[in-house]
Amino acid sequence: MIPGMSAEDNESEAQGRRSRATEAFYGRRHGRPVRTQAAEAVASLLPRLKLDLTQPAPADLKTLFPVPVERVRLEIGFGGGEHVISEAGREPQSGFIGVEPFINGMSRCMQTLETEPRPNLRVHDDDATQLLDWLPANSIAEIDLLYPDPWPKKKHWKRRFVSQVNLDRFARVLQPGGTFRFASDIAHYINWTLLHIRAHPEFEWVVERADDWRQPYPGWQSTRYEAKALREGRTPAYLSFRRI
Repeated sequence: MIPGMSAEDNESEAQGRRSRATEAFYGRRHGRPVRTQAAEAVASLLPRLKLDLTQPAPADLKTLFPVPVERVRLEIGFGGGEHVISEAGREPQSGFIGVEPFINGMSRCMQTLETEPRPNLRVHDDDATQLLDWLPANSIAEIDLLYPDPWPKKKHWKRRFVSQVNLDRFARVLQPGGTFRFASDIAHYINWTLLHIRAHPEFEWVVERADDWRQPYPGWQSTRYEAKALREGRTPAYLSFRRI
């Protein structure tokens, strides 16, 4: 899947270089009506966990958390929160910032946090580019972008979150040697991402053998999106890139 680049993929690379990513947010913000219990969880927890982007970001992001942390990780588009909650529990020494503008996903996350609190987790419920522009330079140790919307129609490729302008944002906030992890089950988006990384001077693909991108990340917590992909016969890829 990854080694061979189709003519369509090469065309997408050229298109990506020609156009900068739009600043508009295209994802859904609402789905089915949020149930009462979930709405109560949002009302109770979100105001306490949500970052206030109207205030300047602290020079040291570790001060955002009520518990001591050694580094800060960022997950963009966490869905129902399965992975970010699992990682925050697995790495209590790290602080986590999770981004999810879809209220139904945020409500599932808040419900889980009512019974499984994570003092090392903060959230942002709006456009991830707002948060990326707010964060100080060299402040993030790792960025996870897991199963993002692939926007499969060619006319919508410009809406994909992986773009040169967003890779610029990643490069600014990631610490040197920091990691950008990207997982997807859509072959075209996987190749799209590899092509954009190849064109960016501040990232390199961390890979030595095919199993490096076929195997889930250490401690991987699967998500409902991955389960659906596997049911439908699509093979996920787990890519890791290093900030040079």
